[in-house]
Amino acid sequence: MVSLIALVSSGKGTWGQVSSLINNENWDKVYLLCNDFSYQNFEISPSKALKLQFDEKHPEKTFPKLAEFFNKDVKDFEVAVNLSSGTGMEHMAVLSAILKAGLGVRFVYPQGNEVKEFEILDEVYAPQEEE
Repeated sequence: MVSLIALVSSGKGTWGQVSSLINNENWDKVYLLCNDFSYQNFEISPSKALKLQFDEKHPEKTFPKLAEFFNKDVKDFEVAVNLSSGTGMEHMAVLSAILKAGLGVRFVYPQGNEVKEFEILDEVYAPQEEE
């Protein structure tokens, strides 16, 4: 299995989605990127996840440090990523940190008791010839 990196920030109902992802798969490691509020209030078994706090007002200052951390700590070539929580700026910062660390991404989401993965393309891409 791979490691999961999930953003735990703002968004109604998104914490439940992250909890479901954590509990319905046997991840190697789980990294939760939390703002101040979620860091204090998101409850998950300590053995299941490592909570990493970021500065939500200035995510661009925090995420370069996360890239270094992921580069050293994540031993896989790719990680599962969930961005159902948070804002657009936070999403871009998380992806930047992951990609700067040289990791590939698989976007995952919960569906019932299963973990599903978004497919990049639903079908083989073949450009149409112009007429």
